[in-house]
Amino acid sequence: MDHVVYLDYKAKELDNLRKGIKSIITRGAMGRKYPYGKVGIGDRLFFIENKGDGLIKASAIVSDVFNSDQLTKEDSLKLVETNQDKLHLDKGLLKRFGGKRYLVLISIKDFCETENFKIDRSAFGNMDDWLPVGDIENVKI
Repeated sequence: MDHVVYLDYKAKELDNLRKGIKSIITRGAMGRKYPYGKVGIGDRLFFIENKGDGLIKASAIVSDVFNSDQLTKEDSLKLVETNQDKLHLDKGLLKRFGGKRYLVLISIKDFCETENFKIDRSAFGNMDDWLPVGDIENVKI
């Protein structure tokens, strides 16, 4: 399964992946929201920054996935802080994900930059920061 993952431009998430100082992607919500339970080892992630250019710039393979049980605010913050060396979240993202009831921690391997390309997002009415695309070739423009 292929996924398009939006990365925070201001937090320099893509740059941190490039440099190898970030190796875990996280998402969190108060409920079990996508990608909770929907990402598996071996899935491909394609990265796009949330700066409006709409370009896929890199990819990676999922090497491990952790879907939390329901967490207290304290346990959620502790989980994020414990993994901060691999998450490398800035203050804004720490605030965004810390304290959520459900967290997904997705470890990646084989990060590589790709030739930039755009995707057709018309099939995704609910514009979220994580798009399950099935096969990237089906949405590539």
